[in-house]
This record gives sequence, structure tokens and C-alpha cells, in this order.
Amino acid sequence: MTRQEQPLDLAPPLCWPAAVPECGVCQALARQREEAARRGDYSRVSDCNVEIRNHHAPRRRAT
Repeated sequence: MTRQEQPLDLAPPLCWPAAVPECGVCQALARQREEAARRGDYSRVSDCNVEIRNHHAPRRRAT
């Protein structure tokens, strides 16, 4: 007997990082994330989330 595959529920989670409204880079990444989610490309969605989260993060200096 074979196991029937169940579709995954990959609806946008509430924990997606918010794009800064005044930042063009954040807004472009948010649009790319939405397009990727519509295509089912959740790897790209994850990449966009990481980029949005890190875009305004303080950067460490090399010592």
C-alpha cells in the first residue's frame, strides 16, 4: 500500500519580517517575496525574508 501525499499548507506565516515602508530596497524585496510565494518558490521567499531582516541590521566591523 502506498502512502498518499498530502499537500503542504505553506500560507504566508505571520512571522515574515516587515519591510520598512520608507526603504525602496525593503519594498522591492517584499514585492519579490510576494511574487515568489505566488509561484510556490519558498526557497526564494526565505531568501527575501533573510535579506529584509538583515538589511537594516547593524553591521560588524572587521577587526
